[in-house]
Amino acid sequence: MAACQTEKEEINFPKTDLSNMPMIPKPLKTIPTGSAFGLDAGTAIYTSTTDPAFEKVGRFLSENIKSKTGLELGVNSSSEAKLERLIYINQSDSVDLETPESYQLYIKKDSILLNAKTAAGAFRGIQTLQQLIPTKSNDTLTDHPLWVIPSGKITDAPKYGYRSSMLDVARHFFTVDEVKKYIDALAYYKFNTLHLHLSDDQGWRIEIKSWPKLTEVGGASEVGGGEGGFYTQEEYKDIVAYAADRHITVVPEIDMPGHTNSASLSYPFLHYAGAETPRVRTDMKVGYSSFDAQKDTVYSFLDDVIGEIAAISPGPYFHIGGDESHVTKKSDYILFVEKVEKIVQKHNKRMVGWDEIAQADIDSKSIVQLWNSADNALKAADNGSKLIVSPAKKAYLDMKYDSISEFGLHWAGYIPVDVGYNWDPETYVEGISKENILGIEAPLWSETISNGTELEYLAFPRIIGYAELGWSPSDHLDWEDYKVRLAAQVPYLEAMQINYYPSKLVDWNKE
Repeated sequence: MAACQTEKEEINFPKTDLSNMPMIPKPLKTIPTGSAFGLDAGTAIYTSTTDPAFEKVGRFLSENIKSKTGLELGVNSSSEAKLERLIYINQSDSVDLETPESYQLYIKKDSILLNAKTAAGAFRGIQTLQQLIPTKSNDTLTDHPLWVIPSGKITDAPKYGYRSSMLDVARHFFTVDEVKKYIDALAYYKFNTLHLHLSDDQGWRIEIKSWPKLTEVGGASEVGGGEGGFYTQEEYKDIVAYAADRHITVVPEIDMPGHTNSASLSYPFLHYAGAETPRVRTDMKVGYSSFDAQKDTVYSFLDDVIGEIAAISPGPYFHIGGDESHVTKKSDYILFVEKVEKIVQKHNKRMVGWDEIAQADIDSKSIVQLWNSADNALKAADNGSKLIVSPAKKAYLDMKYDSISEFGLHWAGYIPVDVGYNWDPETYVEGISKENILGIEAPLWSETISNGTELEYLAFPRIIGYAELGWSPSDHLDWEDYKVRLAAQVPYLEAMQINYYPSKLVDWNKE
């Protein structure tokens, strides 16, 4: 070790500035110390061994370092004969780690120490560390490749405990691999939730074993007349597990009592007589379908559906939709929401719904998702319900960037990259404060997109901005600063083969 120490001292690192690194989301506090850690083949990763989940985080980091640099770093390998530098992922009970996702990163010449209370916090910390590893090695400092990581201290924690994107797999179906690729990118930018919109008028996308026609009939169509598709319960569990490995919770949504044409087409007894007769729908219209809120058999059906999905969804939430039920009588709508809330609770989940559900007498533990109505958001806050803030005018990823965007809609307006970034969830609705907010979500409805490449065009780069809105303190949010850091994401986006929209508002760092 003495020889190794001598070797380390001989490395003459260039002056660095950790605070000037293009990290997204921007950390809470960064203190640079001007030197560097040299990542090379002599580096090893060690983790706290009291919690196996910490070792899993270490292995995840090792795999990503290998993907980026080609280095194969051992994790908790006892036979490190050439150990020269150390990355240690430590389970800490420090009172300074105030939230489950808080972490501290200490980068020195010979070691990197990552402190976190939970594996989720450690996982968020290694995303920051990955962003600090340069794409190319510096081959001039030593006789072997060395990746120079600026030294200093980062103290970090999220602004909101819920940071999400929604993916609509109902209007167009997306494969398991396409969903996993999206999850990977969400994880890199510290999202912790993926909301899957699993049913709508045009398609039903998840196997329900007790009601097989939902997928046999309802899953066989999509917008534009494609073949549709669905996830078997095993495939859905695979997505959930893949997300969980990245400390992302999947929130399943079955939209009701409107947006239910595909379900009523599969089982006509569900249909409300005042709504349009169910048929295969491949258009983009909304508001014409409804379950019959007066039938006991509808609730028996929903008990089965919610029960089967809840059993394979380990997260705390179940989303019941509730939006745009235009042909449902208001009294029936309120009755429906209140009865379905009890079913959700029976299956040990907390109900989430679009902001219309605030019209009902809901439990204060149920969560209201603001997409349209400020009045509904204020009702929810008065009720003591937490809000997920995802206003269509600011946060809908399916809105076009501009008038010449290849994909997307514009009924809520155009959302250029700067407009998507330049707003504050805490001031969006007067009377709503941070205390009322669970978190934010950027929904991606899929009427105009049908594959992963088109999905990425609408999601990126805007989703990266929503990552920062959900994580970083409001006083850190500055478009001029952010757009420089956004431009520096190009190597990651290209390495991941993400089809991002090269907005002219950003001076992209292309080589």
